[in-house]
Amino acid sequence: MSVIDVWAQHPTLRLSRHEMFASLRRWTGEPAELTEELPVAATLAAMDAGGVAHTLLSAWHGPEGELISNDEVAAFVAQAPDRLSGVASVDLRRPMAAVRELRRAVRDLGFKALRVVPWLWELPPNDRRYYPLYAECVELGVPFCTQVGHTGPLRTSETGRPVPYLDDVALDFPELTIVAGHIGYPWTEEMVALATKYPHVHIDTSAYTTRRYPPELVRYLRAHGRHKVLFGTNYPMITPEKALAELGSLDLDEETTELFLAGNARRVFGL
Repeated sequence: MSVIDVWAQHPTLRLSRHEMFASLRRWTGEPAELTEELPVAATLAAMDAGGVAHTLLSAWHGPEGELISNDEVAAFVAQAPDRLSGVASVDLRRPMAAVRELRRAVRDLGFKALRVVPWLWELPPNDRRYYPLYAECVELGVPFCTQVGHTGPLRTSETGRPVPYLDDVALDFPELTIVAGHIGYPWTEEMVALATKYPHVHIDTSAYTTRRYPPELVRYLRAHGRHKVLFGTNYPMITPEKALAELGSLDLDEETTELFLAGNARRVFGL
């Protein structure tokens, strides 16, 4: 069965060495800080080890600048276009430049979505600076991807609360497709409620191995949420092989397994 990973990064040295990941290394001991640029072949090998057929690689832009630029992601994708797709990142502080960059990333580089990580900017997703980007996502027909739940890095978790922040966005932009990554713990039930309430709101499981999925998410996935949950890893923080090691423990039927691992991603991201 093919697998699509909807949240991953091919890390640059700039991203790997950023201080925000020190707490993750303290908890898990991985991933190790890079000493040289990682070849794309290493990411493809990790995909192969976990049975992943296609991965969405995200750019990273924060207040201090580009940690993985859109053009770098485009260059990674160009090395394996049948297996990799790009997700854009932009400078949230410059709304018009951000809109133009998103437009370029989708129209010229072929990217499939926009991702903004709220804790990186210390701005929740209902902040006014996001709103021009939401309108442009709707016009371009691409999803808006974001993070929900607590943060691994030692930054505020408040911006990751689904209610009221993402709830406001879904109300204001009913045509916007939203993919909320990292499940939403400890507010998982809020995230499940939003995915149930809004037809275009989805959840991805990045940053969690299958054995750590909260029970309320597993119940949702087995029942009326089978079309709303997408598989993600947050590679290189978690490898696909590790993320899927205990997939059988979820006790999903064949149809739900296919939707979760690939079918929902194909539909949502137009793959």
